Amino acid sequence: MSIYPALRILVAPSGFKESLSAEEVADAIAAGIRRVAPATSVDIAPIPDGGEGTAHTLATATGGGLVRVPVHGPAGGTVTAHYARLGGAASGTAVIEMAAAAGLSLVPRDRRDPCATTTYGVGQLIAAALDDGADRIIVGCGDSGTCDGGAGALQALGARVLDSAGRDLPLGGRHLARAASLDLSGLHRGLAGVDIVLACNPNNVLCGEKGVAPVFARQKGASDEDVEVLSQALENWATILKRDGYRVADIRTGMGTGASGGLGAGLAAGVGATLLSRFDALLDSGLCGIDLDTKIAEADLVITAEGSVDFQTPRGKVPAEVARRAERAGVPVIALAGSIGPGARAVHDVGIEAISSIMPAPMSLADAVADAQRLLTDAAEQTMRTILIGASVTTRQSAKREGSRWEPARRSGPDRAYGRAGNRDDRACTVTGSTRPGGRQRSHRVGDPRHARA
Repeated sequence: MSIYPALRILVAPSGFKESLSAEEVADAIAAGIRRVAPATSVDIAPIPDGGEGTAHTLATATGGGLVRVPVHGPAGGTVTAHYARLGGAASGTAVIEMAAAAGLSLVPRDRRDPCATTTYGVGQLIAAALDDGADRIIVGCGDSGTCDGGAGALQALGARVLDSAGRDLPLGGRHLARAASLDLSGLHRGLAGVDIVLACNPNNVLCGEKGVAPVFARQKGASDEDVEVLSQALENWATILKRDGYRVADIRTGMGTGASGGLGAGLAAGVGATLLSRFDALLDSGLCGIDLDTKIAEADLVITAEGSVDFQTPRGKVPAEVARRAERAGVPVIALAGSIGPGARAVHDVGIEAISSIMPAPMSLADAVADAQRLLTDAAEQTMRTILIGASVTTRQSAKREGSRWEPARRSGPDRAYGRAGNRDDRACTVTGSTRPGGRQRSHRVGDPRHARA
């Protein structure tokens, strides 16, 4: 008998930007675990974060479907975007992932300029959902390639962003420095009475040193000079939104106002949208069909994942949210990362016990993105092997303390025992996690069928 048949692992990742959806990440990790421990119970819970794949996830969960719409691309031209028309009890709700119309993946690398890209296509998707009869629209914010404060989306919905001479401003964030007024009189009539919710990271704000331009614009292709241009433009835009738009408590640094390059601020002030944490809007609402807290409570270990684990991860990213919930339940968490960036150690303070990069050797970003599925599966396999070694060592120590004989098991297949204590029936091993300042010691029982959950 293996020492680990009772182990239950929950795989709860986000997607990898410009590479794999959350579902694909979860499947790749599960495949790696099963290579070495096929008898282990693996439950997958891909977490929608508002970015790429969110509409598909929620459409599938509710029995709905995707509606495809040609829209203005973030860098010009036309792209085929989509939104989800939800089914079941959520009928009448449309889910838009802004990345489908204005995502970074839609902007060729040699044309990435957040001073020029636009959310106009996002507004067109909202208009299409309104024309389709939606009475509630959820806009997922994430994986954006824009920094226009949501001005483009408002323009697509009929608003006019005017300069001091009353002329319409061109699309793009840099032009917001010249904005003098916002005319909302021509907004799409279908907006009346429709509930619009933005599922966003509440830590992202529009202005200031932690504003969307200094924190995110470089990831979208901005130079240091561009960051300064955008910062000043968004400061001016905040003034216009506060004066001419719906009342927002704090348009500059309020919760979620910086989501998706300032789309949060634009839609909150422009059409009265509500800004909610993406976990409240997408996960805890029940729309995605995942009861994450229950799944965590039933698990012995949680494996999460993100494209890049760094100082931003604790600020509202999926791995941090998963870890916080797991810590409350006393379940340890391991994070797999496409890359480990500056400040990554901060994730240990939110409940992630260990981080592991999926890249076994230096490689280009393009190669890593292209081969992400294999890299994830291989990394998950090695992580599982490490876990099994730990279980073996602990079992051997337990056997020595009890004065029984420990015999290495014969390795006849991938699901093999790594060790067994003589004169007993595969008793549980206790794996003790680290204790952080202010934290608590946690023990996890592994491998005893008597302690298996139903």
